[in-house]
Amino acid sequence: MKALVKTFAAAALIAVSTFAMAAEGPGSKAAKANVNLSTADFAVDHYVAVTTEGESAGVEQLFAEDFSQKIQAFNAQSHSREAVVKSLKKQKGEKLNCTVTTDIIEESADYMVAKVTMRFENFTKNDLVTLVREGNMWKVSKSINSYK
Repeated sequence: MKALVKTFAAAALIAVSTFAMAAEGPGSKAAKANVNLSTADFAVDHYVAVTTEGESAGVEQLFAEDFSQKIQAFNAQSHSREAVVKSLKKQKGEKLNCTVTTDIIEESADYMVAKVTMRFENFTKNDLVTLVREGNMWKVSKSINSYK
C-alpha cells in the first residue's frame, strides 16, 4: 500500500512539474528580459522593432527611467515612460504598414541622436530618438515625434 501511495505521489509531482514548465512556454519572462542593448545601434534597431513591428521582448528594458515622449501635432502631447511602455505592450504582434529608415544624427561614446522616419501611405512620421549609455546598456531617454 505504501508503494502505491509513493507511486501516485511521484506521478502527481511529475505531472505538476510538467504543467508548470509548459505554462511558462517559450515566451517566459526570463526569455523576454534578454535583449542585447550593448551598443547604440542594437538599441536603435530594437526601438524600431518595438515601435513598428510589434516586438514586445525587452520593452521595459529599452526605456530609461526618466524617458519622456513628446508629440508635435495639432495639439502637442507628452507621455511618460509608463504610458508608452503600456501602449507598446498592447501593440504586441501588430506590424505597422510603413517603410522605415534610420539616420544617425549625432553620436558620441555615451550619447546618440537618431532620426527614425516611418513613411505610411498618406503621411510620414519623424521620430527623433535620444539614446544614452547607462552602465553597459543603451537606453532610449527621449522621443520627439512630428507628422507631415
